[in-house]
Amino acid sequence: MAQNKAGKPAIRSPIVSVLGHVDHGKSSILDAIRGTNILATEAGAITQAIGASIIPLDTIRKKCGDLLKALNMEFTIPGLLFIDTPGHAAFTTLRKRGGSLADIAILVVDLNEGFKPQTIEAIEILKAAKTPFIVAANKMDLVPNYRKKQDALLADIAAQDETVQTVIDTKLYELVGTFHEEFELNAERFDRVDDYTKQLAIIPCSATHNHGIAELLMVLTGLAQKYFEEKLAIEVTGAAKGTILEVKESTGLGVTADVIIYDGTLHRNDTIVIAGMDEPIVTKVRALLEPDPLAEMRDKKAKFKPVQEAVAATGVKIAAPNMEGVIPGMPVWGAHSDDEIAAAKEGVQAELDQLLVETDDEGIIIKADTLGSLEALSSLLRDQHIPVRKASVGPISKKDIAEAESNAEQDVLSAVILGFNIPEEQSTEKVKIFTNPVIYRLIEDFVAWKQEEKEKMEKATLDEMTAVCKVEILQNCIFRQSNPAVVGVEVMQGTLKKGTPLMKLDGTRIATVKELQQEGKSLAKAERGFQIAISLPGITCGRQIDEHDVLITELDEATFRKYKEHKDILSAEQKELLKQIAEIKRKQHPVWGI
Repeated sequence: MAQNKAGKPAIRSPIVSVLGHVDHGKSSILDAIRGTNILATEAGAITQAIGASIIPLDTIRKKCGDLLKALNMEFTIPGLLFIDTPGHAAFTTLRKRGGSLADIAILVVDLNEGFKPQTIEAIEILKAAKTPFIVAANKMDLVPNYRKKQDALLADIAAQDETVQTVIDTKLYELVGTFHEEFELNAERFDRVDDYTKQLAIIPCSATHNHGIAELLMVLTGLAQKYFEEKLAIEVTGAAKGTILEVKESTGLGVTADVIIYDGTLHRNDTIVIAGMDEPIVTKVRALLEPDPLAEMRDKKAKFKPVQEAVAATGVKIAAPNMEGVIPGMPVWGAHSDDEIAAAKEGVQAELDQLLVETDDEGIIIKADTLGSLEALSSLLRDQHIPVRKASVGPISKKDIAEAESNAEQDVLSAVILGFNIPEEQSTEKVKIFTNPVIYRLIEDFVAWKQEEKEKMEKATLDEMTAVCKVEILQNCIFRQSNPAVVGVEVMQGTLKKGTPLMKLDGTRIATVKELQQEGKSLAKAERGFQIAISLPGITCGRQIDEHDVLITELDEATFRKYKEHKDILSAEQKELLKQIAEIKRKQHPVWGI
């Protein structure tokens, strides 16, 4: 392993990712960090690489000043590498050695708004990837009556009016409470943290006013140096290892890959091995390109310059043959000999095997824009015990719809396709399709629809079952004594339908309702409060029944048990009637319906 002048292994920059809810200041935090020395022309200024911002230690020292000195540490990390990715989906695709590419992350939360759907999604992703993170409680400047009074963050908070201090403290402890109650994570304001391995550090800040950014960088740098030094050791002179951020068509170059190199050095003309969807792809680097300093990487007008090598940790654009079909999130390894190519193919395949999404024999179909986001979606669905039959990358195809339709034959609730961060597609007659750029909302929409459909199906089943009700025979309303008996009743509870068998409250079976009429018109059913005439064949008024008698539905045990299976959607009235029926039946048969 390559060593530095002190004889210690070479250390790469820790890789940092920034996550958070839309509009909570994720981009502003990145801009504030990148802008710490954006106008400087001296050596050591921030360098922009592919989808990344490299901030050298000297720049961090200048920004943090005495804050960094107070840590009383010997710093060996060369700086911090911030990966600039478009949202959580990209973050989940960034992988190396079976874990997240990011060594540490910043979770951005609006101090005033607190947790939002994407905040929750970000935390779930960070926990699943076992990525340590700190919290930037942004937009402190929007706290009512806040005025910046000191450059140092803690001194500034202490200098605020008492009411402002109280609001800031209250907002911070609301965050602390949510972390504890919802995620079982212990959090605290950064200066009150006793053990960074057991507590989340929250740094109040204002990206707009570049306030608290020095403290944020100080905590990040201190944590990276103290806890990641061993993890950050790299083989500078060895073959490169990296992860693909994006694959896109580049004018004059064909299909190119934007790559973060996290180990070793990649040279022009090196052989590289990339994980394809079916098998590793072996190709040769035709060109390595870096953007102009401080260029915005997603700007189509951004200019690139060719370089001969890229040393970890950094980002670079790779142009090479046979890149078609390569998917973001795939590992890429460099190789210098036949033996290294064979080892790289084996290593890349091993990583790919870890990334493959598990599927079930039955379940829904899921689609996503990248392999990493597919993994994230699959993992979150598995957490909710939702089976996935097929998982693949790309837009929804006719084949996907046809396969989902085949699910409908076994289970209509599985004739579903979930699409994350892909083009919208309309549902068909047989297949329900959900698309959303937010995993949290995508799953939430599906679960809500599934519950609604399940209840509809259960209600349809209940509608086909014997209805439960209780009726009273009204005074002076015996219209015919027999053949069939016709009496006037009031529905006291439940719903009375044609074909409902009735019994007395002592369990004596009376008759099955043949017809319902109200003012000469036939009815299929009558709800609570209705007064109607019913016909009861096979009985005689004055013998089996009389005025003021109360009758209740007679159920067989099989129907009673079926009702119990659907108890979650029964009304309180239905539950009460079923309880009364069971009590009547159990006077004769103690274990009836159990």
